Amino acid sequence: MSRTRRKSPAPLPQRQGIDAARLRLPLTGGPWRTVRDHLVERLAPPPEVIDAMLTAGEFVTADGRPLAPDAPYAPGLTLWFHRELRPEPPVPFPLRIVHRDAHIVVVDKPHFLATTPRGGHVTETALARLRRELDLPALGAAHRLDRLTAGLVLFTVRPEERGAYQGLFREKRVYKEYEALAPDDPALDLPRTVRSRIVKERGVLTAQEVPGEPNAISRVERLGPVPTDGRHGALARYRLLPLTGRTHQLRVHMTALGVPILGDPLYPVVREPVPPGDFGEPLRLLARVLAFTDPVTGVAHRFTSDRELAP
Repeated sequence: MSRTRRKSPAPLPQRQGIDAARLRLPLTGGPWRTVRDHLVERLAPPPEVIDAMLTAGEFVTADGRPLAPDAPYAPGLTLWFHRELRPEPPVPFPLRIVHRDAHIVVVDKPHFLATTPRGGHVTETALARLRRELDLPALGAAHRLDRLTAGLVLFTVRPEERGAYQGLFREKRVYKEYEALAPDDPALDLPRTVRSRIVKERGVLTAQEVPGEPNAISRVERLGPVPTDGRHGALARYRLLPLTGRTHQLRVHMTALGVPILGDPLYPVVREPVPPGDFGEPLRLLARVLAFTDPVTGVAHRFTSDRELAP
């Protein structure tokens, strides 16, 4: 039986719940006389910032020793460093702990809070918050929920067990139930199962339905009308059951049915970005139920969000 190679632990501690970045120099070498020359060419900060970081000993080798500013280029050398953590508007909503034991943490994530660091959302993410607040630096995400979607997310406590929990999602052994608010169309024939082929290209904000073998399947059910003040017209509450996990799948399928989810900034049309720190118009999509048999303990779990979607 082959063994899974474990990643070497980072020689630098986390900062604000964020791991140090790992960088490996190309094995083929290049025109660089020093490591500094390669860093200036490869990394985003200007040369004076790279020089200041080298002088301060902020680039370290795998054994934790600071890299000398004039160190000669060494093909294949592994370096660790911390990227600049820029100020981010705090997401002013609580991250609720639904369940915690020695193996997992289940949280009820608010709208606008990213699950894991990505792009401009780094310290203001569920993972970074939980690592800081629970003092669990090894905490990792078993799956991801879109930043604009609220609801249940599963995190793992022990790195050596993370693969087992990630496998639940990869092998479709997790029951996921979502809830959404969207226009109420009396002519829409529901419940129904929607099948289509969805493609999401890197660098493109929206996913698209294209001809071909379906790779996205969603069950859509109407739960009933929602009282409104008339601002959004007639609305209904829907139960959405994704049987596959394509990017933006539920949002794409609801749009295709003619009932796009309330507050969606991408579907059916891409809106102008809101200013940073504007949390006034959430996507009315909630990961309501998460159920699975624990692959480590064998316990049958079923978690339910107590959040309420409002027009």
